[in-house]
Amino acid sequence: MLSEFAFVGVLILFATLLPVAGLAVAWIIRPKKPNPIKKSTYECGIETRGETWVQFRACYYIFALLFVVFDVEAAFLLPWAVAYGQLSLYALVEAAIFVAVLALALVYAWRKGALSWC
Repeated sequence: MLSEFAFVGVLILFATLLPVAGLAVAWIIRPKKPNPIKKSTYECGIETRGETWVQFRACYYIFALLFVVFDVEAAFLLPWAVAYGQLSLYALVEAAIFVAVLALALVYAWRKGALSWC
């Protein structure tokens, strides 16, 4: 039984060592000459005025999270849509429950004002 999992162990070993080795080589061969120009904040060729670390309002993040939730919903519904002809009634009921829960979440977010752009 141990020999059956040896392939998985070798895969995990390579999946761990390959990125670590790449990062180590990049760290060793990188240029190490810091100067004030390299440490300055650069954005589109224009020097920043005022504080460079600004705090964004939370509504931007909430709007983005809602987009991600409903985008993932579309990804989960795609297999159901592709296999619609072969699905049993149980799978269709599960899909309907999934869509209903997300519809309730959309109504909740709408009533809370999360969909209005700041």
